[in-house]
Amino acid sequence: MWRGWQIVRLLILIVPFPLCLLACAPAAEPVTKPEFDAGRSYEYLKSICRLKSRISGSPGMAAQQKLISEHFRKLKAQVQFQSFDAPHPLNGTPVRMNNMIVSWYPKAKKRILLACHYDTRPFPDRDRRQPQGLFIGANDGASGVAFLMELGNVMHNLKISQDYGVDFVFFDGEELVYRENDPYFLGSKYFANQYKTEPRDYEYVYGILFDMIADKNLAIYMEKNSLKYAPQLTRSIWEAAQRVGIKQFIPQAKFEIRDDHLPLNEIARIPTCDIIDFDYPAWHTTRDIPRYCSGASMAKVGKVLIYWLQNAP
Repeated sequence: MWRGWQIVRLLILIVPFPLCLLACAPAAEPVTKPEFDAGRSYEYLKSICRLKSRISGSPGMAAQQKLISEHFRKLKAQVQFQSFDAPHPLNGTPVRMNNMIVSWYPKAKKRILLACHYDTRPFPDRDRRQPQGLFIGANDGASGVAFLMELGNVMHNLKISQDYGVDFVFFDGEELVYRENDPYFLGSKYFANQYKTEPRDYEYVYGILFDMIADKNLAIYMEKNSLKYAPQLTRSIWEAAQRVGIKQFIPQAKFEIRDDHLPLNEIARIPTCDIIDFDYPAWHTTRDIPRYCSGASMAKVGKVLIYWLQNAP
């Protein structure tokens, strides 16, 4: 028979052991929800615009390349330059072009391509008062770059669907255009041809192009060429927008746009969707400056894209 003092002693010896285990166990790490920061993305846009003109081969472009490289290397991403020369449309002299490729999870063989162009048009040709003035390209150029810079801040907290790798690609020479018939899409054409012809051990499953996504009055319709070449992808993005409550993604086709997604679709055969707000009054004018842009608009696109990446088909 156990005496009362023996039972008490036994409890003293046994009970503290599991309590100690609970007290000494390491606390669970908090789950960080990836959030796209509107204010920070807008600051990135302004810092890019402070470089002013960023024409292919110009000092402004070189400064922007340095800014982008330093940003993503600090985030521990892999940064590569894809360099080539293209003839200047006015005099034929070679212009050094640089597509920039920022890779996340570089060992993954199935990959998603997220792209923008990062050059600016030489002049604001649609500006009635100053068609030869300074073109800053806040929305048409800087918005895609700022968007990907901010997205880079949350990439390590994303659980990408299907364990895809992701590449951010910054296309040079989208519009080194001085006259009506000058060639467009120099960087994306080169990228697409290299992807098609060079040996590789990876595959781009999807591509998404971001162009003019910082308009304060954001309204993004389905683009007709995107529906033609990548219908499943395009619809899945707008479905993602509905799921996260972003009404600025309007599930209707409106514009048929020639953009960097065409070489990706037509040459590289990468199903690619163009996310673009083409209802932008300051397009190709001196008024395309940060004042008419919004970090909140970029954050809405970011919310859709983060959800889509984590639920990609």
